Amino acid sequence: MEFWHWLSLGGLLVAVEILAPGVYFLWLGIAAILTGGVAWLWPDLHWQIQVLLFALFCVGDVVLSRRWMRARPAVTDQPHLNRRGEHYVGRLLTLDQPIVDGVGRAHVEDTMWRIAGPDLPAGSRVRVIGVEGATLRVERA
Repeated sequence: MEFWHWLSLGGLLVAVEILAPGVYFLWLGIAAILTGGVAWLWPDLHWQIQVLLFALFCVGDVVLSRRWMRARPAVTDQPHLNRRGEHYVGRLLTLDQPIVDGVGRAHVEDTMWRIAGPDLPAGSRVRVIGVEGATLRVERA
């Protein structure tokens, strides 16, 4: 394979990333461009080694990008977006159903939520102290 094959593939993958953003094709495109650079420096490199280099560059790009993203979390004005239950931490609720064996239900805004906490009768006031999946953890208010 010629180096320009890799550069073309890299350019195509970066273009796909622009059209369908998600940061998946970007790293593959960068890996293809790096492989093209190596193939340009060493033109007699066998195609099997080029494909192996491409695979190694892909893995390396993904590992480095994950470290980069973890070290620089996105700053947002809506940190609980798509984590609806976390909006309710600290909120006072009234139990619609008693908490029996650690599980009950409470109406929060327009939704009935599963509640986990100490056994309490219906009508008790509780405070949301945490979220575990679709269950609100509560304590007596």
